[in-house]
Parts: sequence; structure tokens; C-alpha cells
Amino acid sequence: MNVLVTRPEQRGRELVEQLSQHGIFAVHQPLFTIEAGTELPQLPSALARLNAGDYVFAVSRHAVDYAVETLRQTGFHFRNDLHYFAVGSATASYFSAAAEQAVRYPIFSENSEGLLELPEMQQLSEKNILILRADFGRELFAEQASQRGAAVQYLECYRRQLTDENLSEKLSLAKRAGVDTIIATSGEILTTLIEQTDPVDQQWLFECRLLVVGNRLANLAQLLGWHKDKLIIAEKADNQTLFQTLCG
Repeated sequence: MNVLVTRPEQRGRELVEQLSQHGIFAVHQPLFTIEAGTELPQLPSALARLNAGDYVFAVSRHAVDYAVETLRQTGFHFRNDLHYFAVGSATASYFSAAAEQAVRYPIFSENSEGLLELPEMQQLSEKNILILRADFGRELFAEQASQRGAAVQYLECYRRQLTDENLSEKLSLAKRAGVDTIIATSGEILTTLIEQTDPVDQQWLFECRLLVVGNRLANLAQLLGWHKDKLIIAEKADNQTLFQTLCG
């Protein structure tokens, strides 16, 4: 098994190291770099406008990092009278430690669907929900929350920029290196993989086993061209779960 890891930055490097320590050849090829979002200056006022008991949802550690640093620089902090949420246990723990607040998360399904199943999400009339995210993402959660009566606001804490490297060449190198398994943890990664793979290499792409997180991403992978028997579905997006799902 030769693995292509597409997770960006530190978590991608850590997963490659974990695989390598167990004798598995792994290549780290992130598709995006992460930079500060354009709406970060609006964060203090966005938090101040929320009513006591409203919800704040951080989609990832990147969102947490940029939000915490912005508040620190401006002399603000996360309010004690709000409720905080994350999709997964790892992000929730990270958010809780950084914001010094309790953070709720879905225990069994660490995705938007799981978050929407939480008791706090069933009746959202007159609730305001501030989503700390990238320049896009988590539209399903926002759409469903709006239908349940919430007023939803996005705040771009970070943005993904396509890496400056020649990705088609890098992916072709991965093919020639014998990669037969790809780890992709978001829809953006999946679509970018296809867009950036040279047409002559796309058959290889769809012949690779593909490890994704959750059924929604698996369904997207099938729509994009992967056959169902090529898919491996992890329940959570943390590196340990990805490793155990791939190697267990």
C-alpha cells in the first residue's frame, strides 16, 4: 500500500509520519495553503451583537487559531454567555482550551449531520448562529439551521489558497511512485484532485482506493467518478481514526 495524504500542513505531515513509522510508504501533497481570512476584523463586533444564549460554531482548528489570535490582538475574548460548538472531538477540545469555554460536539457522527442531531439544534427559532469557517464550507449545516428558524452568519476566519506548486506534475509523480491509496478529508480536496490531475492520469486517480470521512463525502466521490468498491469510509477526521480505518 502506497498512500497519498492530501491534508494540509501539520496534520498532513503527522499522518505521513504515523504511516511511515508502521512501514507504509506515504507521500504528503497538500493541495491548499492556509492564510488569514478577510473578515477577521469583524469578529469582535460580530460576537458583541450576539444575544446571550446564542451559538458559535468553529468548523476547524484553523478557524479557532485565527479567531483566538484576532481576539487577543484586539483585547476581546469569547463571551461566557454564549454556547460553543464544533463538529469533532479533536476540534472541540482544541476550541475549548483556546477559548476557555465549554464546547459541545456530536459524539457518534462527527459531521454536519451529527451536529444537527444535537438536542440544542432541534428548536432554533430566534437563535443567532455565528459560523467561524473558511471562505466556504458547511453550507448544509447553515441551510438546515436556517430552515429550523436560526439567523445564520458566516465569518471568514481563514481561506484556502491553491498551492503554488505545479500540482498536476506532483500528482503525476505520485502515480509514478506507485500510489494506490488516497486520503481526502473534504469535498474541496476531492474536486481539486480531479481538476489538478492531468487528463492522462485521471484513470489512475479513479483506480486508487480512496479514504474519505463520512457517507456524504463518499457519495460525492461516487458522483465524481470513484466506484463504490474503491471507497473506504472513516467515521471521524482525526489522524488516529484515519490511520486505524486504513490499517485496521
